[in-house]
Amino acid sequence: MTEELLRLSKRMSELGLSSRREADEWIARGWVRVDGKVVSELGSKVYPSQHITVERQAAAEQSKRVTVLINKPVGYVSGQAEDGYTPAVALIKAENRWLEDRSPEQFHPTQLRSLVAAGRLDIDSVGLLVLTQDGRVAKQLIGHDTDVDKEYLVRVQYTKGDKLPDSELKRLNHGLWLDGKPLLPAKVRWQNDDQLSFTLREGKKRQIRRMCELVGLKVLGLKRVRIGKVKLGDLPTGQWRYLSADEQF
Repeated sequence: MTEELLRLSKRMSELGLSSRREADEWIARGWVRVDGKVVSELGSKVYPSQHITVERQAAAEQSKRVTVLINKPVGYVSGQAEDGYTPAVALIKAENRWLEDRSPEQFHPTQLRSLVAAGRLDIDSVGLLVLTQDGRVAKQLIGHDTDVDKEYLVRVQYTKGDKLPDSELKRLNHGLWLDGKPLLPAKVRWQNDDQLSFTLREGKKRQIRRMCELVGLKVLGLKRVRIGKVKLGDLPTGQWRYLSADEQF
């Protein structure tokens, strides 16, 4: 079987060495070797069997990249500023850092450069939002093959009678379609009389609100409490902390 040539940056991303953007940066700086030889031309191609290594500077640069967890309040957008709404990154400043943050990391404004949201939360939703400079983290959380689940607590009101029928709760777990496609199975269960817990592996735009609409539930409040193994915990609204070195999604 003949091997197929792949773009070097794509192969580095597949191997988990870096994001594609980082790979291109490192190739341009001469920090990438293929079978021991420096390859510094962007767009270079390699065979999957070839051995790729990166120089120490690249690893050092990567380890300086920070990942921040914030408890996003209502009224902030996750990503770019839009229509006069403030992006959540505006909350990342020294005075909003959670006093109980255990990370030894010192805050410096350069950390705000290229700090991007890895996943989104609607403007009217609250809870755990991840902002990162590390392409590997972004890929893990929002890559199309991500297997990191996310948990939400959702306050709801049933609009078609007293109580949501069990058959509709089953449909929330599996059986609903959005945008002409079946949704992946979810875990949806009652937390208390008016609050559901949703655990999802995908994140279509306004997915939970739209799922609820399909079964006659009105969403009164939505909070993300967990992404993979990382929990919101006691982080106060509007405050942030660093992802610590021993935490993994």
